[in-house]
Amino acid sequence: MSCKIPLSVGVALFVGGILFTALFTTGLSWTNEMEFCTSCHSMQTNLRELQETVHYKNHAGVRATCADCHVPKAFLPKMLAKIMAAKDVYHEIMGTIDTPEKYEARRWEMASRVWAKMKATDSRECRSCHGFDKMDLSAQDRTARKKHARAEEKGQTCIDCHKGIAHEEPDEPDEEEDDEATSEA
Repeated sequence: MSCKIPLSVGVALFVGGILFTALFTTGLSWTNEMEFCTSCHSMQTNLRELQETVHYKNHAGVRATCADCHVPKAFLPKMLAKIMAAKDVYHEIMGTIDTPEKYEARRWEMASRVWAKMKATDSRECRSCHGFDKMDLSAQDRTARKKHARAEEKGQTCIDCHKGIAHEEPDEPDEEEDDEATSEA
């Protein structure tokens, strides 16, 4: 017994698949744009910080956008990153981080989560532009040259040393502050 799908249904499924793929790809692309990422009020802080760094403006005219640092290129890790980013949108909508004061109160927690992800992925997004094999150590100052050579030998990753490279590095909260925040929650 064979199951035959009518031609019109097959054509409709094929066209629907193409439309879905086009819309899905367009949506992914749109949500990777810096304008989208910084459209939330809370992300204006990150944008201002980024604008003060060499990753935003430099002699070569190369600019890293939000997605360059926070969204993997490979499909499955990208989908996971998009799902995880939805919580930031949720917190913006729910008012958890919608003021500079609320944002600053959660900055350490948010930064720590990003650092842990970067550490776990061997700073994958950094390495799409930076890599020990791409570095001309002789063009670096003596301190950077020594630190990069040692970091490579030790198997360190970018985020081990460069936590405040694109955004202000938050102060680690005191244990007392952590206890107070936990008891208030």
